[in-house]
Amino acid sequence: MDRRATDGGHAGLLNVIDLEATCWDGQPPPGEVSEIVEIGLAVVDLHARERVGRHRILVRPTRSRVSAFCTELTGITQAEADGGVSLAVACDTLVREHGAGARPWASWGDYDRKQFVRQCAADGVPYPFGHPAERAHTNAKAVFTEAHGLRRRPGMAQALEIAGLPLTGRHHRGVDDAWNIAALVLLLADRGAWPGSC
Repeated sequence: MDRRATDGGHAGLLNVIDLEATCWDGQPPPGEVSEIVEIGLAVVDLHARERVGRHRILVRPTRSRVSAFCTELTGITQAEADGGVSLAVACDTLVREHGAGARPWASWGDYDRKQFVRQCAADGVPYPFGHPAERAHTNAKAVFTEAHGLRRRPGMAQALEIAGLPLTGRHHRGVDDAWNIAALVLLLADRGAWPGSC
């Protein structure tokens, strides 16, 4: 649980989100599309410079199955995904319990934002982060790349190495990746490189 109010009233809170979605070693089977199966969330207090919340929402896919490749990558099984909530419930939870409509949010790259936009539109679910879709979102990968003067944008694991931070938990598990990305955000904030952190 967050140790701060969840109504978005705390100005220093940032939601760091990492999605895992159904995936395949190659093209998806006929009729299947990539769908969110896990929303990992780490809440960062930019004023206190600490991670104050860690959450995991499993989402039940409706137009795809969890492949063996996906399970090997993420650790998520079809049985686990079957026990998840609908995307509508997941998005409502983000808004009600984690201030998604009010708090800014970040992810590693733009994939997560685009996946939310695409799947919310396809499923007829209100986009949880406000409009326009880019307004409250920060691409942490782009900020890190610029702050470190890199020519190419690194993956999260490579960024942790560059920053001298450990990778905690399992890579490609949303809740763990969000926690690790949050550590990178805090490092950028300490350097004054995170938007609004000065």
